[in-house]
Amino acid sequence: MKKVGKPKENKLLPYQQVGIILLTWVFAGFFGWVYEFIFYYFDGGTGEFYMQGGNLLPWINIYAVGAILIMVLVQLLKLKKHPWLVFLVSVVATGLLEFVSGWLVYVIGNGTRYWDYNTEILSFGNIGGFVCLRSVLIFGVSALMLVYLVVPFFVKLAKRMSKRAFLILAISLFSIVMVDEIYNLLASKVFGWPDAMELYKSMGWKYLT
Repeated sequence: MKKVGKPKENKLLPYQQVGIILLTWVFAGFFGWVYEFIFYYFDGGTGEFYMQGGNLLPWINIYAVGAILIMVLVQLLKLKKHPWLVFLVSVVATGLLEFVSGWLVYVIGNGTRYWDYNTEILSFGNIGGFVCLRSVLIFGVSALMLVYLVVPFFVKLAKRMSKRAFLILAISLFSIVMVDEIYNLLASKVFGWPDAMELYKSMGWKYLT
C-alpha cells in the first residue's frame, strides 16, 4: 500500500513571506538604532546620549538592508542548519556592505562620512574608518539572533494571525518607516524642509561627529 506523505505544515504562503520580510525590515532598523544609541553613549564618554541615524523615528536604514541581505544569503545558501556558517557569512557580507556603503558615501559626497571608526573606541581591525572587526563581530552575533530568534518569532506570528491582521500590521509598520525615510532622503531636500537631524538638533539633541 502506498504511503501518503505528510503535508508540509511549515511552508509559508506568499503573503506570510512578504509580511515577514517587511517586519524584519522594520525590526532590524530599530535594533540598529538602539545598538548605536547605547554604544555611542559609552563612545562619547558616558556623559550624555547622542541621537543616531537620519530619521525622525528610531530607525537606521543600513541595518535593515543588512538584515534582508542575511535572510537572502541564508535562504539561497541553505545555511540555517549550520549556525557557524550563518555567523561567518554574515560577518563577511555585512562587513562588505558597511565598507562599500561608507566608501561610496565618502567618494560621492566629497569626503562625507556617516560613521568613522578612526574616532571611536574598540575600533580594532579598522579599515579606512569604514569598517572594523568589532562592528562585524557584533553584526555576526546579531545575525544569529535574527535567524534563530527574530525571524522564527515572525513566522509564528504570521501563522497565528489572520491574513488581514498580519498584513495590516506588517504593511502599516513598513509604510510608517518608509514615509519617514522618503521625507528625510528626498522631500526635505527637494522642498527645503528641515530634516530629522536639523529638527533633533533644534530640540537640543547632539550627534557625534
